[in-house]
Amino acid sequence: MNLFSGDKQSIELPNAELIYVPDFFSEAEANNYFETLKSKTSWQQDDIKVFGKTYKQPRLTALFGEGDQAYSYSNIVMHPEPFTKELKVIKNKVERISNSEFNTVLLNLYRDGNDSNGWHADNEKELGKNPVIASVSFGEKRPFHFKHKTLKEQRHKLNLNHGSLLIMKGEMQHYWVHQIAKTKQNIEPRINLTFRKLI
Repeated sequence: MNLFSGDKQSIELPNAELIYVPDFFSEAEANNYFETLKSKTSWQQDDIKVFGKTYKQPRLTALFGEGDQAYSYSNIVMHPEPFTKELKVIKNKVERISNSEFNTVLLNLYRDGNDSNGWHADNEKELGKNPVIASVSFGEKRPFHFKHKTLKEQRHKLNLNHGSLLIMKGEMQHYWVHQIAKTKQNIEPRINLTFRKLI
C-alpha cells in the first residue's frame, strides 16, 4: 500500500485500481451528511430471489440520478429520484478527486449487523466496460471484503471509515467481487453511497 497526496492511499492489487481516502470528509461534515441522508431519504426494501426463494433484501436502498434512466441489478429495477442539494455537493467533490463524472448514485442503509451485501461485482452492462465506482461511507465502520475471481490467494479486507471514500476502477469489476458481511456485533447504522455513470 503506497501513500501519496496526504492520506490518499493507492492499494496495489492484480487486475485492479483501488484508491482509498479514509478522511475524505471531516467528522463534522460526515456527521451532518449521515443524519441528513438517514432522515430525508425515501428508503425502500426490495425483494430478492435466492435459489428460487424470495426474501427481503437485507438492507434499505434508494437511487438518485440526473435523468430518468433505471438501474437494474439482481433482478431489481430501480427508478431514480432527482439529486438532492446534499448529494450534488458530495458528487462534485467525489468527481474532482476521481477525475470522473457520475450521473447516478445508489444509497444503501445498513441498519445493524444483520444487514449485508453478498459477494458481487458492479458489472451491469449499463456501467460500461471498465466502470469507475466511487463509494462514500457515513456512520458505523464496516469491513469491506474483496477477493479475486481466479487468484484464490488474493483476498483482502479494508475497514471503511466514517467519511471515507473508496474508488474502484480499471479492470477491477471483471476480476474481483466484494461484499459487506453480516456481523453478530452490536453496531450502529451505516450509509453507503456508490456513485456510478450509467451509459
